[in-house]
Amino acid sequence: MTKATVHVTLKTGVLDPQGKAIQNALETLGFSGIESVRQGKFIELDLAETDQAKAQSAVEGMCEKLLANTVIETYKIEVSD
Repeated sequence: MTKATVHVTLKTGVLDPQGKAIQNALETLGFSGIESVRQGKFIELDLAETDQAKAQSAVEGMCEKLLANTVIETYKIEVSD
């Protein structure tokens, strides 16, 4: 079995209203010095595939078709045993 993790974040330059809301909430709670906040998604997948190259390719397809909106988001995949 292979484990894959995917980090999906908004591309640079895309407005992040949820990140801004988090920043404002943190400042309201007394946390200062926060320049900016960007939020994203973290996805864990357990795959039956044992070949890491095939698993990487499969997860890339999943990201392109469903897990990430590639117009406004980027993704990073990590595959391990």
